[in-house]
Amino acid sequence: HGFPPWRKRFHGQATEGPLAGERVMLLMPETYMNESGRAVQEAAQFYKVPLADIVVLHDELDLPPGKVRLKTGGGAAGHNGLRSIGAHMGNDFRRVRIGIGHPGIKEMVQHYVLQDFAKAEREWVATLCDTIADNAGLLAKGQDSTFQNKVHLAMQAKGFLGPDKEPAGDGGAKGAAGKGERA
Repeated sequence: HGFPPWRKRFHGQATEGPLAGERVMLLMPETYMNESGRAVQEAAQFYKVPLADIVVLHDELDLPPGKVRLKTGGGAAGHNGLRSIGAHMGNDFRRVRIGIGHPGIKEMVQHYVLQDFAKAEREWVATLCDTIADNAGLLAKGQDSTFQNKVHLAMQAKGFLGPDKEPAGDGGAKGAAGKGERA
Protein backbone atom coordinates (compact mmCIF):
# COMPACT_ATOMS: atom_id res chain seq x y z
CA HIS A 1 0.00 0.00 0.00
CA GLY A 2 3.01 2.28 -0.19
CA PHE A 3 3.32 3.07 3.50
CA PRO A 4 6.62 4.56 4.67
CA PRO A 5 9.09 2.33 6.54
CA TRP A 6 8.18 1.13 10.03
CA ARG A 7 9.64 3.14 12.90
CA LYS A 8 9.86 2.55 16.62
CA ARG A 9 6.90 4.16 18.43
CA PHE A 10 4.33 3.32 21.08
CA HIS A 11 6.22 0.28 22.45
CA GLY A 12 6.30 -1.21 18.95
CA GLN A 13 6.79 -0.56 15.27
CA ALA A 14 4.38 1.83 13.56
CA THR A 15 3.71 3.30 10.16
CA GLU A 16 0.92 5.47 8.84
CA GLY A 17 -0.51 6.46 5.51
CA PRO A 18 -3.57 6.50 3.29
CA LEU A 19 -5.60 3.34 2.76
CA ALA A 20 -8.68 3.50 0.55
CA GLY A 21 -8.91 7.24 1.11
CA GLU A 22 -8.67 6.93 4.89
CA ARG A 23 -5.68 7.89 7.04
CA VAL A 24 -4.61 4.84 9.04
CA MET A 25 -1.86 3.84 11.42
CA LEU A 26 -0.53 0.31 11.61
CA LEU A 27 1.01 -0.84 14.86
CA MET A 28 2.93 -4.01 15.69
CA PRO A 29 3.44 -4.06 19.45
CA GLU A 30 6.88 -5.25 20.53
CA THR A 31 5.86 -5.88 24.10
CA TYR A 32 5.13 -9.36 25.35
CA MET A 33 1.69 -10.46 24.17
CA ASN A 34 0.18 -10.03 27.64
CA GLU A 35 1.28 -6.35 27.62
CA SER A 36 0.20 -5.38 24.08
CA GLY A 37 -2.62 -3.25 25.48
CA ARG A 38 -0.04 -0.69 26.65
CA ALA A 39 1.10 -0.13 23.06
CA VAL A 40 -2.44 0.08 21.68
CA GLN A 41 -3.57 2.45 24.44
CA GLU A 42 -0.59 4.77 23.97
CA ALA A 43 -1.12 5.03 20.20
CA ALA A 44 -4.89 5.47 20.55
CA GLN A 45 -4.48 8.24 23.12
CA PHE A 46 -1.85 10.04 21.04
CA TYR A 47 -4.03 10.02 17.90
CA LYS A 48 -7.35 10.29 19.79
CA VAL A 49 -8.66 7.15 18.06
CA PRO A 50 -12.05 6.01 19.34
CA LEU A 51 -12.27 2.39 20.43
CA ALA A 52 -14.72 1.60 17.62
CA ASP A 53 -12.05 2.55 15.04
CA ILE A 54 -9.43 0.15 16.41
CA VAL A 55 -9.05 -3.09 14.45
CA VAL A 56 -7.01 -5.90 16.00
CA LEU A 57 -5.91 -8.84 13.86
CA HIS A 58 -5.27 -11.99 15.89
CA ASP A 59 -5.04 -15.74 15.72
CA GLU A 60 -8.13 -17.72 16.71
CA LEU A 61 -8.03 -21.33 17.95
CA ASP A 62 -11.81 -21.71 17.63
CA LEU A 63 -11.83 -21.21 13.84
CA PRO A 64 -10.56 -23.70 11.27
CA PRO A 65 -7.22 -22.82 9.64
CA GLY A 66 -7.62 -20.09 7.01
CA LYS A 67 -11.11 -18.95 8.05
CA VAL A 68 -11.55 -15.26 8.86
CA ARG A 69 -14.34 -13.80 10.93
CA LEU A 70 -14.97 -10.26 12.15
CA LYS A 71 -16.71 -9.14 15.28
CA THR A 72 -16.89 -6.17 17.58
CA GLY A 73 -16.44 -6.69 21.28
CA GLY A 74 -16.49 -9.91 23.19
CA GLY A 75 -14.23 -11.63 25.63
CA ALA A 76 -10.60 -12.62 25.37
CA ALA A 77 -11.27 -16.39 25.07
CA GLY A 78 -7.91 -17.05 26.71
CA HIS A 79 -5.98 -14.80 24.29
CA ASN A 80 -3.56 -12.79 26.44
CA GLY A 81 -3.17 -10.03 23.84
CA LEU A 82 -6.91 -9.43 23.68
CA ARG A 83 -7.13 -9.59 27.46
CA SER A 84 -4.45 -6.88 27.73
CA ILE A 85 -6.09 -4.61 25.17
CA GLY A 86 -9.45 -5.06 26.90
CA ALA A 87 -7.94 -4.23 30.29
CA HIS A 88 -6.34 -1.04 28.96
CA MET A 89 -9.04 0.13 26.54
CA GLY A 90 -12.28 -1.80 27.00
CA ASN A 91 -13.55 -4.65 24.81
CA ASP A 92 -15.57 -2.84 22.14
CA PHE A 93 -12.86 -2.82 19.46
CA ARG A 94 -13.15 -4.59 16.10
CA ARG A 95 -11.43 -7.96 15.76
CA VAL A 96 -10.28 -9.78 12.67
CA ARG A 97 -10.17 -13.36 13.91
CA ILE A 98 -7.78 -15.46 11.80
CA GLY A 99 -8.44 -19.17 12.17
CA ILE A 100 -5.52 -21.40 13.08
CA GLY A 101 -7.44 -24.43 14.29
CA HIS A 102 -7.07 -26.21 17.61
CA PRO A 103 -4.52 -28.93 18.34
CA GLY A 104 -7.32 -31.05 19.81
CA ILE A 105 -5.87 -31.39 23.30
CA LYS A 106 -6.07 -28.51 25.77
CA GLU A 107 -2.62 -29.26 27.23
CA MET A 108 -1.05 -28.81 23.77
CA VAL A 109 -2.44 -25.31 23.14
CA GLN A 110 0.48 -23.31 24.54
CA HIS A 111 3.10 -25.21 22.54
CA TYR A 112 0.85 -25.13 19.46
CA VAL A 113 0.42 -21.35 19.40
CA LEU A 114 4.10 -20.65 20.13
CA GLN A 115 5.57 -22.83 17.38
CA ASP A 116 6.22 -21.75 13.80
CA PHE A 117 3.86 -22.76 11.00
CA ALA A 118 4.62 -26.13 9.47
CA LYS A 119 6.09 -26.08 5.97
CA ALA A 120 2.85 -27.57 4.60
CA GLU A 121 0.90 -24.60 6.01
CA ARG A 122 3.00 -21.81 4.59
CA GLU A 123 1.20 -21.59 1.23
CA TRP A 124 -2.25 -20.99 2.72
CA VAL A 125 -0.80 -18.65 5.36
CA ALA A 126 0.96 -16.53 2.71
CA THR A 127 -2.14 -16.51 0.51
CA LEU A 128 -4.34 -15.48 3.42
CA CYS A 129 -1.97 -12.69 4.48
CA ASP A 130 -1.86 -11.35 0.91
CA THR A 131 -5.65 -11.56 0.62
CA ILE A 132 -6.15 -9.70 3.89
CA ALA A 133 -3.70 -7.00 2.76
CA ASP A 134 -5.39 -6.71 -0.65
CA ASN A 135 -8.74 -6.08 1.03
CA ALA A 136 -7.58 -4.01 4.02
CA GLY A 137 -9.08 -0.85 2.54
CA LEU A 138 -12.52 -2.28 3.27
CA LEU A 139 -11.63 -2.44 6.96
CA ALA A 140 -10.45 1.17 6.87
CA LYS A 141 -13.83 2.17 5.43
CA GLY A 142 -15.75 0.12 8.02
CA GLN A 143 -17.04 -2.37 5.44
CA ASP A 144 -16.42 -5.39 7.65
CA SER A 145 -18.96 -7.77 6.08
CA THR A 146 -17.68 -7.06 2.58
CA PHE A 147 -14.10 -7.60 3.78
CA GLN A 148 -15.00 -10.93 5.35
CA ASN A 149 -16.88 -12.10 2.24
CA LYS A 150 -14.10 -11.09 -0.16
CA VAL A 151 -11.44 -12.85 1.92
CA HIS A 152 -13.52 -16.01 2.12
CA LEU A 153 -14.30 -16.02 -1.61
CA ALA A 154 -10.66 -15.37 -2.54
CA MET A 155 -9.42 -18.22 -0.33
CA GLN A 156 -12.10 -20.50 -1.76
CA ALA A 157 -11.22 -19.52 -5.35
CA LYS A 158 -7.56 -20.29 -4.68
CA GLY A 159 -8.53 -23.75 -3.46
CA PHE A 160 -7.88 -23.28 0.24
CA LEU A 161 -11.44 -23.27 1.57
CA GLY A 162 -14.55 -25.11 0.56
CA PRO A 163 -17.49 -27.00 2.04
CA ASP A 164 -15.31 -29.97 3.04
CA LYS A 165 -11.88 -28.43 2.74
CA GLU A 166 -9.49 -26.76 5.13
CA PRO A 167 -5.98 -25.57 4.32
CA ALA A 168 -3.30 -28.23 4.20
CA GLY A 169 -1.28 -28.92 7.32
CA ASP A 170 -2.17 -29.43 10.95
CA GLY A 171 -3.70 -25.98 11.49
CA GLY A 172 -0.75 -24.28 13.06
CA ALA A 173 -1.29 -21.14 15.09
CA LYS A 174 1.36 -18.68 14.32
CA GLY A 175 1.04 -14.99 15.04
CA ALA A 176 2.64 -12.19 13.07
CA ALA A 177 5.74 -12.55 15.19
CA GLY A 178 6.20 -16.15 14.12
CA LYS A 179 3.92 -17.53 16.81
CA GLY A 180 6.22 -16.38 19.54
CA GLU A 181 5.13 -14.71 22.72
CA ARG A 182 5.69 -11.25 21.37
CA ALA A 183 2.78 -9.44 19.79
